[in-house]
Amino acid sequence: MTSSRVIVALDYPAADAALAFARSVSPADCRLKIGKELFTAAGPALVETLVKQGFDIFLDLKFHDIPNTVAGACKAAAGLGVWMLNVHASGGRAMMAAARAAVGDGSDRPQLIAVTLLTSMGAQEIEEVGLTGDAPAAVRRLAKLAQASGLDGVVCSAQEAAMLRAECGPHFCLVTPGIRPATASKDDQQRVMTPAAAVAAGADYLVIGRPVTQSKDPVATLAAINRDISAGKTV
Repeated sequence: MTSSRVIVALDYPAADAALAFARSVSPADCRLKIGKELFTAAGPALVETLVKQGFDIFLDLKFHDIPNTVAGACKAAAGLGVWMLNVHASGGRAMMAAARAAVGDGSDRPQLIAVTLLTSMGAQEIEEVGLTGDAPAAVRRLAKLAQASGLDGVVCSAQEAAMLRAECGPHFCLVTPGIRPATASKDDQQRVMTPAAAVAAGADYLVIGRPVTQSKDPVATLAAINRDISAGKTV
C-alpha cells in the first residue's frame, strides 16, 4: 500500500486516458480517484482493472438516497475491492448508518467517508441551498453527524481541516479536495489550499486532479508534490 497522501483524481471522459495515466505511475506514487463522469463512461470494469494493478481506489460517487438504496450501492462498491467510497452527509444519520453497516467490519473493508460541503460552494451557494451559518459551521455539524453515524471520516476543504482535527480527534480521516499548488489555477474551486499547508492543517489525504493530470509532465508534477509534502514545503 502506498504511503503517499496524494489521491489523483482521474477526471477523464473515458477509460483509455485514465489507463494511460495509471501506466505512467506506480501504486507507490499515489492513490487514484474515480468519479461520476469516468465511472458512468467506463463502469465497474475500470475499477476492477485498476484494483488488480495494485492501486488503492477511491470511488467518489457521493451516494445520496434513501438508506436501503445507499446501503445496496455501498455493498456493491465494496465488492469491487475499492479502498475508499463516500456518501453525502446531508443524507442523514439513518442513511449513513445503513451505509456503514453495508460495508461490513472485515479488515479488508473499504474506508467509508461522507461529503460535508462541496469545495466549489462559497457563501452565496451555501445561503441559496438554505444551510444555516457559515461554511465552517455547516462542515462541523455534518462531520460530527458522520462521526456519530460510525463513518471513518469526511471529505472537507483543507480550510476546515484544523477545526475538524480538533473536534473529531486524531483517528478521524480527513480527505481534502480543492488542493492547488501555489502556481496552479483554482479552476472551479473556491475553498483551496496548497498541498503541504493542507497536511500541516491536519489533512490525511489530498485529492489533486487537474494540476497533475493536465500538467505538461504529470509524472514529474506528482513526484514534486510528494517530495514537497514530505519536506513540509508550501508549494
